[in-house]
Amino acid sequence: MRASYVIRRVIFLFMVIWTAASLNFILPHLTGRDPIREQLMQQIASQGRPPKDADAMAKSYSRLFGLDKPLWQQYLIYISNVFRLNFGYSMMEYPRTVMNIIIDRGKITLPFVAVGIALSFFIGILLGAIMGWSKSPSWISAIAIPPLMAASSIPQFVIALLLIFFLAFKVKLFPLGFAYPLAMTEDWGNPAFLLEYAYHAVLPIMTIVIVEASGWALGMRAMMVTVEGEDYTVFAEAKGLKSSRIFFRYMLRNALLPSLTGLAIRLGFIITGAAVAEAYFNYNGLGARLGAAISNFDYFMIYGICTIIVMCIALATFFMDMIYPLLDPRISYRAQKG
Repeated sequence: MRASYVIRRVIFLFMVIWTAASLNFILPHLTGRDPIREQLMQQIASQGRPPKDADAMAKSYSRLFGLDKPLWQQYLIYISNVFRLNFGYSMMEYPRTVMNIIIDRGKITLPFVAVGIALSFFIGILLGAIMGWSKSPSWISAIAIPPLMAASSIPQFVIALLLIFFLAFKVKLFPLGFAYPLAMTEDWGNPAFLLEYAYHAVLPIMTIVIVEASGWALGMRAMMVTVEGEDYTVFAEAKGLKSSRIFFRYMLRNALLPSLTGLAIRLGFIITGAAVAEAYFNYNGLGARLGAAISNFDYFMIYGICTIIVMCIALATFFMDMIYPLLDPRISYRAQKG
């Protein structure tokens, strides 16, 4: 792999982050709403104080958050802070910083979503590869395809409600919701807390696995059927190679490449992908925090979470570009001479 290609990809990575950060800054300003005044009016109304108190407070908070500066100065300060992962203070939870909240709520979201995505990918890929291989028993496809097609077409929130109703409400095998017992203090260094978190995460993980594994399996099955008809697979069979070697070295390895690209993109949406599970299982994680920030027009929290999502997608695709030649020797990034 040439150094020039790596340099180009790094530059492109920063350009993607800069473009997305710029859009995150511009789009909320197009609404013409004053987030500081709206927040203060809500707080003052809840306290029963007169609205005139909001004016003096709005000026003070605007100076604090830098919203009294010209828009171009706000933009330059914002871009500089983005590349330092400094997104300022949350308007809803001042004086907590946005990055502090993201890290704090990320501890709730990332473990169960990461486990759910990893399990769904490996289960779906393996099941799809077996179904797509012509030498597999035909009864596997006959049994697996109908439920897989049904699961892929059912919305995630329906799966979540069904699991809650049958496994939590009826059978009472698992809790109805929440990331951990309400009477328990969040302490990630406490083994008892980790066990409770893992126990409460079973149903959210099952929800992700049921919905996403079906998509991976059906997609992998189609790729295996295509790869089995390629010349290199036919040639390997003609050479008399073992079936297991043909399956893993020739078919699975080549059919896996498109799925890995999809996995990289999916990992980028790990935050927003948790929104449904968090909503129905009462998880106060990043997905729920993003929804609350949008509802309350918390500019800086929206900026921070959306920018982190873009960075995750950009970094995931960047690393996939770097490791593709290791997965498939046929891929080369050297310029072709005419």
